Parts: sequence; C-alpha cells; structure tokens
Amino acid sequence: MAKIRGNSILPARREPVSLHTADGLELVGELALPPEADPVATMVCLHPLPTHGGMMDSQIFRKAAFRLPALADIAVLRFNTRGTTSMQGTSEGEFDNAVSEKYDVAAAIEYAEFHDLPDIWLVGWSFGTDLTLMYGHDPAVKGAILLSPPLRFSEPAHLEVWAKGEKPLKVVVPEHDDYLQPPEARERFAAVPHAELVAVEGAKHLWVGDAERVLDEIVATINPAVDLPLPAEWEGSMEVADTSAYNNLKPPSSSPSS
Repeated sequence: MAKIRGNSILPARREPVSLHTADGLELVGELALPPEADPVATMVCLHPLPTHGGMMDSQIFRKAAFRLPALADIAVLRFNTRGTTSMQGTSEGEFDNAVSEKYDVAAAIEYAEFHDLPDIWLVGWSFGTDLTLMYGHDPAVKGAILLSPPLRFSEPAHLEVWAKGEKPLKVVVPEHDDYLQPPEARERFAAVPHAELVAVEGAKHLWVGDAERVLDEIVATINPAVDLPLPAEWEGSMEVADTSAYNNLKPPSSSPSS
C-alpha cells in the first residue's frame, strides 16, 4: 500500500478530447474513465477564472481526474474554456466574461451526451459556478455541484431557473471564502429551496489543503454508493505527476479572483 499524495496518479483510461462549440471553436480537453469498469456517473468540470490562472488543471479538478476514476468509478471530463491555456494546450477563442462561454458549456454537455456518459453532473468551481448556474440547467444534466460560488456573473434570474426545476444543487462554501461566506451564501441560495449548502470549516476559496474534503463531497453526491472518506492509500500501480510542470491556480494579486 502506498500513500495517495497530491501528485499521485491512479490508473484510468485517459484520452485527449476536442470539444466543438456552436460558434466554431475547438476546445482542449481530457476524458478520464475508470481503468476497467464502465463509469457509473460523469463529472464535467467548469474551472475557475482563466484571467487569474483558472484552467482544467486547477488543483481540485486535476486531483479529481487523477483519483476519482479509480476510487469512485466516475468519469471526469475536463476542458479549457475559450482562450484558456493548460499543459494540454490552449482552447481557441478569447475569454468573454461568461457570455460566449455558454457555447463552451453546451459543447461539454453535448460531448458527454453523445458519448453516452452516464448521469452527467456539472461541477463548477468559482467562475465555473457562474457558468453552471447560467447555462447548466440542461435536460441532459442530472444535477450540479458548486465550489466556492462568488455569484459574480450569474443573477437572481438564473437561481430562479434552478429553483423551478427539480435538479439537485449542492453548494460547497469555504468558511473563509473571499467572496461569499456561508452566512451570506445561505441567504442568497435560499432562492433555491432544495439546494443543499455545505459549509467547510477553516477552508478558503482555493481549497488549498482541503482537496480531499472537496472530493469526498463530490463523490457523496455523484456516486453515493462509495464508502467515504475516500481511501488515503492505494494498492497497485501509481504514477507520480511532475507538479512543477503545472501552472497551478495562483492569482497574480493577494486576493484570489473568481
């Protein structure tokens, strides 16, 4: 048995993918599937603000792709929104302040649906939560999980859409978030009566040091049959990522941006 660390890569069937948007752009992505079995659910990742370092390799989503196919039988689809760069490359187009990104979200959902990936869940982090609320209430989507939602681009009308529907909405809020802390989050998300709000004591917007708790919250919703907490050790083959090669989510200012 070996300890699962931040740079541990567990077995999975991984392949680069290209998403094609309705306005003619090609987006860079990756699909990670369980190493042997078919996935029981699918996690589509919508990353933090690209103008401040957010990308498909932002730490929570990178670790999800490294671990969850093997530990939880979850398919993990990550991609760079328009104009965003990661180790996998740069998606075409330019950042558009959550406007044209609607086509990016639609392209990811369409890819998952076309490839018969089961139980599609959107998991947005920061900026990605706004994209989820604005464009994610799609017939093909089973539900959504929001990590550190700033409610910066989304508006009350978007919450109303989720309130009127029956899709599950889980909201995971750090105690010390820079934008929306649990007391205000409870007030704002009261507009969606069935939303489940989870306040994480001691955590901050970027979830540094709290990735395992976040992954447990994701799995608890997407594949509740899995015993939690997720294992801290792994018996079998395991690679080690060169984390120095990743341009981690590190905002250029003292305060993280959404």
